[in-house]
Amino acid sequence: MIHPTAIIGEGARLGSGVKIGAYTIIHDNVMIGDNTEIGSHCEIGIPSTLSDGSPLIIGKSSLIRSHSIFYAGSSFGDRLSTGHRVTVRELTRAGEAFQIGTLGDIQGHCTIGDYVKFHSNVHIGQHSVIGNYVWIFPYVVLTNDPHPPSMVMMGVTIEDFVAIATMSIVLPGVTVRHGALVGAHSSVNRDVAADTVVAGSPAKYICDTSAIKLKDGSGERAYPWRRHFHRGYPDDVVAEWLAEFSASSVI
Repeated sequence: MIHPTAIIGEGARLGSGVKIGAYTIIHDNVMIGDNTEIGSHCEIGIPSTLSDGSPLIIGKSSLIRSHSIFYAGSSFGDRLSTGHRVTVRELTRAGEAFQIGTLGDIQGHCTIGDYVKFHSNVHIGQHSVIGNYVWIFPYVVLTNDPHPPSMVMMGVTIEDFVAIATMSIVLPGVTVRHGALVGAHSSVNRDVAADTVVAGSPAKYICDTSAIKLKDGSGERAYPWRRHFHRGYPDDVVAEWLAEFSASSVI
């Protein structure tokens, strides 16, 4: 399952059923879970003085597509999946079923929760903290330097169930709270309240998310999105969401 042109470090630990593509390099301090597939021309576990010496851990049943680069010292839960030409720097800690779109760039020293989905060309600055079930759409940038260039690092915090629409920028130290929606082409320079919509440059409050209706003729609320959107999520999680909204409708 390992292409003859691939280079595997003697210290690398590969689980059963792992596939390694052509011309891929797996460095020594790497642990790859069972049934993971790594495409061609990847470099996995690049040593770095910015790491803490811990191994790069890739969870089970993951898929890393061609020309992707992962530095040492990060860890990913089961079912990581990437597009092509992804770069992930040191000390990124991500949970289960993390998705990184093509040309994604994660600058490291970040914490990312479960079932987080990045579309293509997303840039995540150092010291970002991202919760669970977050959606970040193409060309979004999370920044960290309040007066560049400087040595000051103020990471962005994105709480659970947030959606950040395409081509938006979140500025250093900002917190986007639970369930909020950032509209496309926004520049977010202050904290965003839970379950609200902000948009513009600078981003301003537009409405509560509950005011937005699905454009499918049903008249149902579009948010919280977990009320109606379940594709790709495990049955037990969906059951919890359905129970949550069933209980709230009774109240």
